[in-house]
Amino acid sequence: MTDRQMPKWSELKPLLRPKPITVNATERRLDKALTIADLRRIAKRRTPRSVFDYTDGAAEAEISLSRARRLFAEMELQPSILRNVSEIDLGTSILGGRSELPFAFAPTGFTRMMNHEGESAVVKVAEQIGIPYALSTMGTTSIEDVAAAAPNARKWFQLYVWKDRDAGEDLVKRSAAAGYEGLMLTVDVPVAGARLRDVRNGFTIPPSLTAKTVLDASLHPAWWANLLTTRPLTFASLSTWDGTVAELLDKLFDPTMTIDDLTWLRSIWDGPLIVKGIQTVADARRVVDAGADAVVLSNHGGRQLDRAPTPLRILPDVRKAIGSDAEIYLDTGIMSGADIVAAIALGADACLVGRAYLYGLMAGGQRGVARAAEILTKEVRRTMALLGVSSVADLNPSHVRLP
Repeated sequence: MTDRQMPKWSELKPLLRPKPITVNATERRLDKALTIADLRRIAKRRTPRSVFDYTDGAAEAEISLSRARRLFAEMELQPSILRNVSEIDLGTSILGGRSELPFAFAPTGFTRMMNHEGESAVVKVAEQIGIPYALSTMGTTSIEDVAAAAPNARKWFQLYVWKDRDAGEDLVKRSAAAGYEGLMLTVDVPVAGARLRDVRNGFTIPPSLTAKTVLDASLHPAWWANLLTTRPLTFASLSTWDGTVAELLDKLFDPTMTIDDLTWLRSIWDGPLIVKGIQTVADARRVVDAGADAVVLSNHGGRQLDRAPTPLRILPDVRKAIGSDAEIYLDTGIMSGADIVAAIALGADACLVGRAYLYGLMAGGQRGVARAAEILTKEVRRTMALLGVSSVADLNPSHVRLP
């Protein structure tokens, strides 16, 4: 039989280490988030359903998005042991400039709807951590106001080609005047995808005060108070729209655009050009030959053509096809730093993250975006160390095996 005795105070005292009390409710909430999935759960609780579903959802049966996430989940990382990983350099070159991390913040529409701090919060975090930020044509903060919010951030402007070419040209010229370094042309929205969650939720811009949304307001009073007591949601040249997002995109965007229109774009923009929405090897080669400095392998987060190619799957073939002629970025399905590391290893120069930081924004405004970036950064660093890699430049296809 084991002898028992009462513990002495001197033995108990070292075990009693209460955690410091965090007074701020937002910080207390965010401290509990250890992964992007945790931020997603917090965001879902704190945001009206229609707004959360707009961010979280994809097109039709959402197969493209689930396939992308499943491929990241099923890929296998291949570690190399007995390597000196006492110091890890997470920096890399993106579009000819230093980025402190191998990812950038992707363009997202209607960002002030997710949280009233909106694009200004996101670009401020980008400035703080030293990565690029891309402002969407459908952003809810002006080109100039984003530039003023973070004057030292590396900023890109994401352009949809409008039926009204003069309006598009004006946006490009304003971006250049405000000091944006890159132009990102999105090419996978000739028409809007069928985003069924938005239709079922009756989602409009801005949200309408119906019986359903008033009931939802009672469950999310802080979100509604912030929406109604800050400046109205506006974007580009519109201030309101009473239809669905899909109907809005079909009204504004030009389905007649072809590869020849890159010549027009080059005539009004002389900086680096990124083409986003590449989903085949042939198209990657075509746009690089037409003058693109970088391509983004993306199926629009699964929000356009359902059952579209999975970006991570085609990445090695695209890298082989274009070699060093252009940089390659990748998005869609990224939920962890390990996902980013895998993409870099398979040939991407960087990744774009969108939903990941939006979950943080919905969970806690600017502090939530910073928390999302912190989570991804820690995961990238830890994954690289466990792979036996001390710099982003040393990642290569031997570190990843796809199913």
